Amino acid sequence: MQFQFHSSIDEINALAWDSLWPTAYPFTRHAFLAALEHSGSIDSPQQQGSGWIPRHLSVTENEELLAVMPLFIKQHSYGEYVFDWSWADAYARNGLDYYPKLVNAIPFTPATGPRIAFHSRLHETAKSAVAEQMLKAIEEFASTHVLSGFHSLFPSAEQHSNFQSRGFALRHGSQFHWFNQNYQNFDQFLETFSSRKRKNVKKERRVAQSHGYTICMQPASDISEEDWHTFYLLYQRTYLKRSGHGGYLGQDFFLQLAHSMPTQVLMASVKDEQELIAGALFFKDEDTLYGRYWGTRIELDQLHFEACYYQGIEYAIANKLKRFDPGAQGEHKIQRGFTPVFTASFHQLFHADFQAAVTHFVQQEFPHTRHYVQECRTSLPFKEGCDQVRADILMPT
Repeated sequence: MQFQFHSSIDEINALAWDSLWPTAYPFTRHAFLAALEHSGSIDSPQQQGSGWIPRHLSVTENEELLAVMPLFIKQHSYGEYVFDWSWADAYARNGLDYYPKLVNAIPFTPATGPRIAFHSRLHETAKSAVAEQMLKAIEEFASTHVLSGFHSLFPSAEQHSNFQSRGFALRHGSQFHWFNQNYQNFDQFLETFSSRKRKNVKKERRVAQSHGYTICMQPASDISEEDWHTFYLLYQRTYLKRSGHGGYLGQDFFLQLAHSMPTQVLMASVKDEQELIAGALFFKDEDTLYGRYWGTRIELDQLHFEACYYQGIEYAIANKLKRFDPGAQGEHKIQRGFTPVFTASFHQLFHADFQAAVTHFVQQEFPHTRHYVQECRTSLPFKEGCDQVRADILMPT
């Protein structure tokens, strides 16, 4: 088998790359990673300076692609949503360099999903063996390039064993996701709420609709190029207001995705006649809706909740999607029917003492994370007996 690290996703054939992933999870699609590069959102051979440097790993045998892993050399910890600034500070206090590091992640996308892909002809034992060799190749690469460690962020549960078997430190976080209990419509979903919480949601939706704007979910194919340019400006404006900078994504990112992934991209658009004044961008696969980016020209009461959450829930119900992942953080999601769930990341620092310290840290951190999730569950709006989410989703094994 041959192991190769690539400085651009364009070095790997798009059809071959996409054929390895077992689902249509949008964020590992070749087109998504290519849009990040081509829009200047991350580094490419033509443009550097983002701090996200592609080094995707491919495994071939007799020129056949057997496995791939999205990889990036990182010069900072921005856009990861697993916060390790204190670890970097500890390195600095000891005269050591935490950056650069290597991450197996999707830039700016804290959405759990597959992080390694294998050819379908490989059985489970063979997949484990290939993954083991990939991790060995990564350790050699990291040593050659003087990288402090390797981190896999938000991998799906099926791939946890690949990292646990090599002694990675497992760190749990939490998010808030919505689960479809075979609802026929939004009103049936609301019937699972207590009376007071149900009235609150109905009031929020009435207020959002009372502003007089048209609010609807649109597939990428129905969104004009002008609206995509407007949405980018709204995204920049909103990001600037919240964080003081104009966001991570390049100007052409959204339009490129609309052309390359038209069946997986959609927008909850808010319009004054034909003018886009706000929008929430979503992605989807076979069973999950992902809420990602929001932008608005004017701040209107309840509009954010309507576009980012309620439109998404309605869409998921109408299209029989099982889950809605609206993005990181946000305790305000709980009262709107989003259930706290655990996320995971895996960490291997190549300095033995620091690896031991991080392992101890995540072990001490987990009881607090578990307590937080349990406390959040007590604030869910559901009537007794209506919270039907499986326990194995809520608690890590």
